[in-house]
Amino acid sequence: MAGMSGKRTGIFLLLFFLILCGIFIGYHMYEVKQQPQTLPVYGNPGHKVGAFTFVNQDGKTITDKDVAGKIRVAEYFFTTCKTICPKLNENLNKVYEAYKGNDDVMLLSHTVDPEHDSIPALKEYSRRFDADSKQWEFMTGKKQDLYNMARYEYLISAQDDTSGVPISSDFIHDNHYALVDRDGRIRGFYDGLKQEDVDKLIADIGTLLKEQ
Repeated sequence: MAGMSGKRTGIFLLLFFLILCGIFIGYHMYEVKQQPQTLPVYGNPGHKVGAFTFVNQDGKTITDKDVAGKIRVAEYFFTTCKTICPKLNENLNKVYEAYKGNDDVMLLSHTVDPEHDSIPALKEYSRRFDADSKQWEFMTGKKQDLYNMARYEYLISAQDDTSGVPISSDFIHDNHYALVDRDGRIRGFYDGLKQEDVDKLIADIGTLLKEQ
C-alpha cells in the first residue's frame, strides 16, 4: 500500500509540474504577443531621407515638408514600362487600398524617365488606380535629382542603362519599395513583385502607425 501511495504521489507531483510548465509557457507567449513589435532601421547610423522638391501628377510642387511626420512608401517606375512596372504598381495599389483615406500614410512613385513622363502622362497613368494625389503621388523632376534620391536617400537603384536598348527597357530601377517612418528613417525594403512581401509591407505600416 505504501508503494502505491508513493506512486500516486509521484504521478501527482509530475502532473502538477507539467501544469505549472504549461501555465508558465502560456504566460510567456502571452507576454511576447503583448509586447509591441519593432522594425529594424536601415542605412548608416543616423541616416534619414533628405529634402526633395518634385512635381506631382496634378502639377503641384511636392517637397519633404509635405510628407513630414507621415509614413511613406517610395518606389521608382516609368509609365511606358512594359516589364515589371505594371505588376509593381498593381501591388502598390493593394497597399493604397489598405490605407486609403489614412492621412498618416503616403505613397510616392517617382519616374525614372522624366523626359517622357510629363505631368499629363503621370496623371493619365494615375487614373489606372483611381489614385488620390493627396495620398498617392506620381512625381517627376530633374533626372539627376530623382536618381540621387533613389540611391542616396531611399537606398534603392535608379539609373540609365547606356547599352542602347529601346526606350521601353533602357532604365534600371529596383523592384523594391522602401518604407520610411514618421522620422524619415528607412524601416524596410519589400519586393514589389512578391505577394508575401506586399502583405508584409501592409502589416509593417500598421506596426509603424502604432509606434509613438
